[in-house]
Amino acid sequence: MKKILFSLLIGSAFTVSAQETTMSDALRYGIQNLNGTARYRAMGGAFGAVGGDLSAINSNPAGSSIFNYNQATISLSSFNKSNTANYFGTNTKSNDNSLDINQLGAVFVFNDNQAKSGWKKFALGLNYENANNFDDFIVSEGTNPFNSMDSYFLRFANARTGNIGGNYYEDLDFIDQQALLGYDSYLIDYDSATDNYYTNVPGGGKYFHKNTIQAKGYNGKFTMNFSGAYEDRLYVGMNMNFHFTDYLRSSSLYESNLNAFYTTGFSIDTARFNNELYTYGSGFSMNFGAIYKANQNIRLGLAYETPTWYRLNDELTQSISTNYYNATNTTMNQAFVNPNAVNVYPTYKIQTPSILTSSATVLFGKKGLLSVDYISKNFAKTQFKPNSEIIFSTLNTQIKNELQDSYELRIGGEYKIKQWSVRGGYRFEQSPYKVDLAFGDLTSYSSGLGYNFGNSKLDISYTNEHRARTEALLTSGLNDTARIRNKNNNVTLTYVVNF
Repeated sequence: MKKILFSLLIGSAFTVSAQETTMSDALRYGIQNLNGTARYRAMGGAFGAVGGDLSAINSNPAGSSIFNYNQATISLSSFNKSNTANYFGTNTKSNDNSLDINQLGAVFVFNDNQAKSGWKKFALGLNYENANNFDDFIVSEGTNPFNSMDSYFLRFANARTGNIGGNYYEDLDFIDQQALLGYDSYLIDYDSATDNYYTNVPGGGKYFHKNTIQAKGYNGKFTMNFSGAYEDRLYVGMNMNFHFTDYLRSSSLYESNLNAFYTTGFSIDTARFNNELYTYGSGFSMNFGAIYKANQNIRLGLAYETPTWYRLNDELTQSISTNYYNATNTTMNQAFVNPNAVNVYPTYKIQTPSILTSSATVLFGKKGLLSVDYISKNFAKTQFKPNSEIIFSTLNTQIKNELQDSYELRIGGEYKIKQWSVRGGYRFEQSPYKVDLAFGDLTSYSSGLGYNFGNSKLDISYTNEHRARTEALLTSGLNDTARIRNKNNNVTLTYVVNF
């Protein structure tokens, strides 16, 4: 059974015992996939002034008052993620497929046509959605002409003084744990004369790397929605959103040294470094919105979503194995370092940026509609807390310097032919980075069909989206990255029933 290491820490002790957090940890929760019902997805999520769809209340909570009847929906989605990783000229393709019930909800409409105040309709909505599907599989491989994974362990080892050897993993903070893993696996060694660490990986710039990342999990959101309609012209609403996250990321970096061994001491032939990070927690946010009917054909919408305040917990397990050559007796040996321990770190907080959505819709009678949403989100306001901790203060400064106020454009249309509905959508999401190499722009195209049975409907949609980003093999030290081109193909089926 694995030992559980609880880091019961206060004050500055947190800064030396925390795992190595990066900006990508915050963006995992600040950037949301476009999920929801098939109709919502087929029209690119451009529903800020449309309403009348359970997923639309995420864009603008006033949209629930557009409903004429009580309604319940359930959606099933197939997710196909395809990644092509380029690492020093070698392309490697990988795929991940999953099937999930990604949306379930109902809205209840209350009419009072005799109301003298003008507020003649109210609606209550309850909806659950997977705001983000974390399932992914990435393989990056190629020959690095410059750097070995030893740089990761040397970075931590030379941040301390004295020989780390002879210590127990569970007695150490994160920095010293990394140093010990490198030392006990013979990747690095200690020179007592200079109080410095050196590598046992032969130089020469020929290191074959294969990095495998398997991610599983979701970011779920349960929404309680309230809205009202004034004189069938002005619709206002609010949401209370309860977020739940569960994320597991397993990574395994393999390295083969293609250089000649040292003539003295130890030489690393191969190494494999395994990490498993489990993150779980909850969050809260609110939405406020309004839709105004300028006339029978034009609707305008405006909505605001507060930052989402997350409380998260991390658990980390690690192991490393090597094959190393001993020049003294010309033998090949193996080292396997498995602390058999789970590091449980203190709870921390992430605040994602707020969201402002402006919308306009043109209706062509009962034949169809065309809708546009413009969304603004300032990623530079993303924050880790407590900011008083050095590790988070430094990261927050990096976020302000590297992230930006980005926009998202959504365009959707629908045309009705008797009981059939034909839909299409386009979505462009700007990179949160000022320099978008690390995480590029997203472009998405979608289409769909719907059939109205009378008291029920069946909708289907297809979405294709793509973006490019870089993926580090390790969080620090080994700074060379793989360029990942990601393509997502999603099919969603939604059943709608009026009651």
